[in-house]
Amino acid sequence: MDTADSRDRRTRCYVIHPDIQGADRKRAPENALAEAVSLAHALPDLELVDGQVVTLRAVQPSALFGSGKLDELDALFKAQEVELVVIDGPVTPVQQRNLEQAWKVKCLDRTGLILEIFADRAQTREGVLQVELAALSYQRTRLVRAWTHLERQRGGLGFVGGPGETQIEADRRAIDEAVTRIKRQLAKVVKTRALHRAARAKVPLPIVALVGYTNAGKSTLFNRLTGADVFAQDLLFATLDPTMRGITLNTGQQIILSDTVGFISDLPTQLVAAFRATLEEVLAADLILHVRDIAHPETEQQAVDVATIMADLGVAETTPQFEVWNKVDLLQPDRRATIGAQATRRDDVLILSAQTGEGFDPLIQTVTQALDGVRTIEEIHLPFEDGRGRAWLYDQGVVDGEEPSEDGVTLTVNWTARQRQAFNTRDQPS
Repeated sequence: MDTADSRDRRTRCYVIHPDIQGADRKRAPENALAEAVSLAHALPDLELVDGQVVTLRAVQPSALFGSGKLDELDALFKAQEVELVVIDGPVTPVQQRNLEQAWKVKCLDRTGLILEIFADRAQTREGVLQVELAALSYQRTRLVRAWTHLERQRGGLGFVGGPGETQIEADRRAIDEAVTRIKRQLAKVVKTRALHRAARAKVPLPIVALVGYTNAGKSTLFNRLTGADVFAQDLLFATLDPTMRGITLNTGQQIILSDTVGFISDLPTQLVAAFRATLEEVLAADLILHVRDIAHPETEQQAVDVATIMADLGVAETTPQFEVWNKVDLLQPDRRATIGAQATRRDDVLILSAQTGEGFDPLIQTVTQALDGVRTIEEIHLPFEDGRGRAWLYDQGVVDGEEPSEDGVTLTVNWTARQRQAFNTRDQPS
């Protein structure tokens, strides 16, 4: 009768983190469960009922859990009217089907949940296409149709629900056709991005990329540095599409600051491949700021995960990097003192709070020095017809003096190696 309630009704969700005995743990089971719960919270269509760590002596190939645990959980889900179970880990198609049949609810593994979040958050044309492509690759192995009520609410992928597996061959054919269509559309978008990059290269500005684990505070830092209004909230994957802004440092040097999608442990391989183009700005960066949530109990493991993904993406080891230890305002005094002592022993660490602005002056100073490099003073001669070259040098603010000659001008420039290279590779006058 209340149409508003029926329209806004959310799916009741329960989260399980399987703790497999003898497995090589990256993190404490409780922290892994907390992250999975945060992932579920990131989807507005889900109403989180509860979550728990389930200890497993061994994985059952047919249904992951043993018969006794299956029955125990079945009773729990019925009592709490659970409609969706998120299992924080990989689940095979066979296991997923058997679990759904045993519990009469929809099941979703970690990959499926992350794909759902990406589908809900992607805004740009390329982001939407990349998510759809990754989702189809995942969906083809399961052939799970979409829940129509979620499709009506938003343009999601529909893993959170579905009437079941039917018309498998027709589904597979439809997915393959959709993949072909999306790849064609994506090729056009990627070509457009390449043209934009080429246009930027003609007036080259250093690129500073913010990277880090999801919810480390990158977007908050980006907003404070640029004065932009990028969506920044205490949610996993609050930012999915790359955002770039030009800012001017205290020295007058202009740079491009790039905010990127947050990394996460066990990121679906489909998404690593699909978002490679989205992360091209990281590959092209002149300086990388690795933003860490230093108040998180597993900040060290998160840093390892980020480093692993950047290496997989092909980020050059020679690219200068600094670690930005964010959220110091959340630390207790004794922990803060310990963190401060650790940071002073390293030359590549900055401590700050993106929320309060504490520590921003040293950050700006460090970025300026890192990008400025060693300047050299040189004299260069330009013919009169190279007015564009003269204008470029003045625009960069590197001209210290100018003397006219019979066939042109001699300029005294104070510049970095980067600026010299950019000048020498610019379009020459016709």
